[in-house]
This record gives sequence, structure tokens and C-alpha cells, in this order.
Amino acid sequence: MTIALQAHHLTKRYGALVACDQVSLSLLSGEIHALIGPNGAGKSTLIHLLSGTIAPDAGKLLMGDRDLTRLSPHARVRAGLSRSYQITNIFKQLSAIDNLMLAVQAHAGSSFEFWRPRCADQALRETAIQLAGQCAIDQELWSQPAGVLPHGEQRKLEFALALAGQPSVLLLDEPMAGMGPDETIRLTELIASLRGQVAILLVEHDMQAVFRLADRISVLVYGRVIATGTPEEIRANTAVRQAYLGEEAA
Repeated sequence: MTIALQAHHLTKRYGALVACDQVSLSLLSGEIHALIGPNGAGKSTLIHLLSGTIAPDAGKLLMGDRDLTRLSPHARVRAGLSRSYQITNIFKQLSAIDNLMLAVQAHAGSSFEFWRPRCADQALRETAIQLAGQCAIDQELWSQPAGVLPHGEQRKLEFALALAGQPSVLLLDEPMAGMGPDETIRLTELIASLRGQVAILLVEHDMQAVFRLADRISVLVYGRVIATGTPEEIRANTAVRQAYLGEEAA
């Protein structure tokens, strides 16, 4: 398998605090790679470094042969790197389909001719409907304002928005946050359905979901990657169990 995204010695300091300490990480094409670690380990900082919302003090980020290190978040999206957020990030007054049509329109480089109703553009609508179906958004809710959708449906909508640009790499930042057991199961199934289509870096506290989904897992502790391996290798790693997993890995 080819490497879709590779971080080399990414470092971020805040005064005396080293939030990310020479983190090196590779994400293979089509795999689901989970990033786990205790609170304060530096996971959110690393996601920000990968997505471009903060700049590293040292290190490099490559997508194939392309150096993304100094690119803006929008330039990284154009290069094929997309992300979802811990807090749902949607246009709450617009319907699910209108949210998706806007996303498709934006990724297509549209000039946003607002005098022409988006609903008149059948190609946009068909693509939006395809994305909604791919992400299993309840069809009865497609025309409802996104802000009134159940939390699980909003998360699925955000997934669909992230996929609108047909990314090669998708960063998922705690997608299960705030979900009940049934919603977590449905979202886990959705993420699993994307395996092989896009390389996914999954930051998640739900260990059951992590071990069910991940092809590989990296463990971050005090800003450093202390282990990377298959779920079985991570379960058996004594240092990982002592630092983070504890009885949850049993």
C-alpha cells in the first residue's frame, strides 16, 4: 500500500510545554488509522497541525511527493485533505441537501451565482443526494433544517460534507462525541464503509469503536508516539496498557 500522508518529526511548543514532540506518523491509502491517548496527550494539537489550522515549530508534512507543511487549511483541502470537527460544523438554517449542494458547489470552484437557485442545478442536486445516500442520512430528513436534525444525523451530514471534495485523506476528530449507543453503532458502520475509499485518521476515545475499526493504531502520550501497530499488537503492548488502556484493553 502507498503512503497517503506522512508526518516527519512534527513539533509544536507553547512556551515550556511541548504539545507535539517530534511526531512521525504515516497514513496508508485506504486504511483506517486510529490515534489514541489520554487527555492532554497532544491529539488535538496534532490534528490541527495536520489540517493546517496551526503551524508547526519544526517538522514536515507530505502528501505523496507534495509538501503541505506551509499550506493553508483551504489549500490542503484542495490538495485532497479534509477533516471533521469535535463540534458539528454545518449551516443549521439550510436543509441537509442544501448544505451538501453548497459543499459540492464550493469544491467545484463555482463562482456562486446566487441569482440562480441552487435547486435549478440538477447536477449539484444529484451529487448531493448521492452523498446523502452514501452517508445513510435519513431520507425523510433531507429537506429539514440541518439544525433540527438528531445529533447522529448531523454527524453523518458532516461526514458527507467532508466527502464532498472527494478527499484522499480524511481526519476525523472524535466523531462519536455526544452520541448514544445506537448512534455510535450506526456511525461506526458508516466509517467502516469508507475503508479502502479514503485514508482515515481517526481520533477517538471510544475504545470499542477504535478496536473494531482500526487497521492500525498509534498511541500518543505526552506529545510523543510511544507505539504504532495492529489492534492486536497495541492490546499486547505493556507500555501502552500502563500508559493508557488499562483494563479497557483486556
